Amino acid sequence: MPERPYTILSCSISLDGYLGGATRERLVLSNDADLCRVDRVRSECDAILVGAGTVRDDNPRLLVRDPVLRERRRARGMAESPTKVTMTRHARLDADSNFFATGDSEKIVYCATPSIRTARSRLAHVATVVDGGPDVEVGSLIADLHDRGVRRLMVEGGGRVHTQFLTAAAADELHLVVAPFFVGSSQARRFVGDGAFPWNPGHRARLAETQQIGDVVLLRYALSSRFEETA
Repeated sequence: MPERPYTILSCSISLDGYLGGATRERLVLSNDADLCRVDRVRSECDAILVGAGTVRDDNPRLLVRDPVLRERRRARGMAESPTKVTMTRHARLDADSNFFATGDSEKIVYCATPSIRTARSRLAHVATVVDGGPDVEVGSLIADLHDRGVRRLMVEGGGRVHTQFLTAAAADELHLVVAPFFVGSSQARRFVGDGAFPWNPGHRARLAETQQIGDVVLLRYALSSRFEETA
């Protein structure tokens, strides 16, 4: 099996398991204290990955916010924030979005082969565009990231990306933050979609840590034998 980065999946969900509301308006599920925790985890990673839908819908910057954490990265000879990575089938990405326009770190786009020409014409001036194969296969993507020097990867969604990483058994731990309210709409975005997950009634994931952070709860699951006991 090709080598791959140590991979952390991170997301916040409602009590009924949704990543957001039924509209495109961003729903805040976390709180300031948990955002600081996420910032610390980001600062310890070489790359952050989100799907193209998250780039379009949330317009995230994906930067380390705390100046102390940024300085620590600089002292280690690293960019202030991790490399930004996204994966896309159709290259419907705006080169002026925050993903590309903010931060001094490298940006990498893995694009499905049928859209690679379009992706390069739109994005080659702001990112490294990589042919990800017919449908951007996760195993090949993370092997390529490892070859590029990424040893620690944080995956921040959305639901389709989480599903792909989990069903491919390509994650080492899951950070699941639960907000104290319901969304209550089947039209909202779920944490994961349908799939054959390695963790099921016959193979339960190991809950390694629970932590109350203000009004939310962090559930930290060990998903592989490489899980790092850092609590």
